[in-house]
Amino acid sequence: MAMFQPARGTHDLIGEDCRRHQAVIDAARRISALYGFEEWATPIFEDTKVFARSLGDTSDVVMKEMYSFEDRGGESVTLRPEGTAGVCRALVSNGLVQGGLPRKVFYAGPMFRYERPQKGRYRQFHQIGLEILGAPEPLADAEAIACGWHIQKELGIDAGTTLEVNTLGDAPSRDAYRAALVAHFSAHKTALSEDSQLRLEKNPLRILDSKHLQDKPLVAAAPTIFDHLTAEARAFFEAVLRHLDAFGVPHTVNPGIVRGLDYYSHTAFEFVTQRLGTQGTVMAGGRYNGLVEEMGGPPTPSVGWAAGVERLGLLLEANGRTPGPPRPVAVIPVGDAAEGPALDLLQALRRAGIAAEIAYRGNLKRRMERANRIGARAAVILGEEEMAAGRAQIRDLDAGTQESVAIDEVAARLA
Repeated sequence: MAMFQPARGTHDLIGEDCRRHQAVIDAARRISALYGFEEWATPIFEDTKVFARSLGDTSDVVMKEMYSFEDRGGESVTLRPEGTAGVCRALVSNGLVQGGLPRKVFYAGPMFRYERPQKGRYRQFHQIGLEILGAPEPLADAEAIACGWHIQKELGIDAGTTLEVNTLGDAPSRDAYRAALVAHFSAHKTALSEDSQLRLEKNPLRILDSKHLQDKPLVAAAPTIFDHLTAEARAFFEAVLRHLDAFGVPHTVNPGIVRGLDYYSHTAFEFVTQRLGTQGTVMAGGRYNGLVEEMGGPPTPSVGWAAGVERLGLLLEANGRTPGPPRPVAVIPVGDAAEGPALDLLQALRRAGIAAEIAYRGNLKRRMERANRIGARAAVILGEEEMAAGRAQIRDLDAGTQESVAIDEVAARLA
């Protein structure tokens, strides 16, 4: 009989992998709540137009990576390749754009892209992310970044990451910059990759994000946006940097940071690391001022970021910060008559917030062996003599000591 394996580009989360995965999400959920973010959960698949319109038809995601298919009703749907478009769609379709802005949203869940699997990159992967919807101020950009930095500090991986920040400017800045890029790349068009030649006609800024080796020298020699910023765009970026200083977030300016999606403007940033090889970006995002309009809503300036849970988990592993499983208490009945009272005690411990387990069968010796095997911190032994006296024996499996405790005091003693 054939042994089935996970589909290419997917992976199982078991044991330490699952604990690291959950530790990342739990920390992000906890810290984002301190910053006033509420959690939203949008569908895993959407109408294909939600992503095709928002991501841009020249993006790698739309051109090569989306899992799109026709459902049985003949509708084109797509497994979500990222989270921002779905959040903006939800803002509009739930009628939340007319009042109560800004809204601060946190999300976590699986995403899907058809790309070459490698360490830390999968076809089904997981992201955490947040969006501040309806906030045009540069302070929102800085606070979103500061929250991401705080999450990394909570995970203990901040020493291994660096924030690189850039500006994509406002519309007039980008128009001037686009013209400069067209002039630069047109002079070397035949040396560009096929993908970049296509982008030269549709969106030359995308060439700056090219992964083709033949494009690298031309990209390195390209002009930067700082020569084409309007006074307003320059002032916005300088304000973001001042606010980052006020939040205590270390950063460097990198003119090469661009976002690969059409809806970004002004701030663009990445937290990068050298500890994951070539896949060095662990958290990235920026400002987008037109995406809610693409979903049928009014102009809603917004900012946000997303981070790969798998990559953050790899940093946890590299730093030796894999959380261990909770150490339970083993409840051990001795004799058939003790089983009922042992189950009562088992549930009393769980209601008190204490992890507790009971072996389904075996004598005292075998149950104690299992207690050691599961890493229990203590064993609560309940036999005929103990029940008659209304007491239980608590054995500390680390210290090797044992004491008799009244049954109704066992939970308090173990808390």
